Amino acid sequence: MVSAATTTGHAAGRRAAKPSKGRFSRRPAASLALHVTLIVASLCAVFPVAWLVLTSLKPRNAWQSSTVQLFVEPSLANYAQVLGDTAFPRWLANSLLVAALTTVLGVSIAASTGYAVSRFRFPGHGSVMWMLLITQMFPVAILIVPIYNLMAGLGLINQFPGLVIAYLTSAVPFCAWMMKGYFDTVPKEIDEAGRVDGLSPFGTFWRLILPLSKPGLAVAAFYSFITAWAEVAYATAFMTGDDKYTLAVGLAQFVGQHKAEWGLLTASSVLIAVPAAVVFLLVQRHLVTGLTAGATKS
Repeated sequence: MVSAATTTGHAAGRRAAKPSKGRFSRRPAASLALHVTLIVASLCAVFPVAWLVLTSLKPRNAWQSSTVQLFVEPSLANYAQVLGDTAFPRWLANSLLVAALTTVLGVSIAASTGYAVSRFRFPGHGSVMWMLLITQMFPVAILIVPIYNLMAGLGLINQFPGLVIAYLTSAVPFCAWMMKGYFDTVPKEIDEAGRVDGLSPFGTFWRLILPLSKPGLAVAAFYSFITAWAEVAYATAFMTGDDKYTLAVGLAQFVGQHKAEWGLLTASSVLIAVPAAVVFLLVQRHLVTGLTAGATKS
């Protein structure tokens, strides 16, 4: 005869062996709704890019037509015209030069500033942090006039160094604040070990801290590059010579008073996206780590 305790034990064992539903398990209807929502959101994100690429491959009579057609005699004629019959190559070279200088100088200044604020306590330490934060609160429209007056006084209007300095005023404060947060996550024992080995503060920063800060440097480099690559307001206000136009200013030449050359505009837009995509692919494995580490402390 089986006792009540034994029966109860077997029942409890069966209940324990029965797989329980996960804490975040969803019903089929909810899962279907979620997947449909994600698919629709993905299509909404991809559609503008796909339409841009398809339009760049259409001949003039296709994108001027009122009939919507996805594929109409696709060709690379628009790309050939942009690269061969316009000043696009010069605009591209100018933008690459300005973006490269902004990236190198922005990362160098932001990294050294972030390290100094993170590791040293000096008169005005708090003021530096507030200054870096407050400068991010002013929109570009307010800063154009004072920066233009400064550049005019220095003779840097229509000069690449003036445009680079203007971009650094936007890139350096954010990158320095972010790098300061990232350096806060690096143990200070590493600095102490460097001093024990006879390294100077700069030697410790250069030889020990920077090699450990690749994710943060990648984020700073990407932000500085995008700041210079996709900027329009400063480039339009400061660059007045045809040979000094960047891509942002040059593309405006394809828009006339009565019509726009959509074939050339879309082809140029696709070409402009290629360098930015290359930079993103080079640093993307460090982006998430750098952003999250830089946000943990401030």
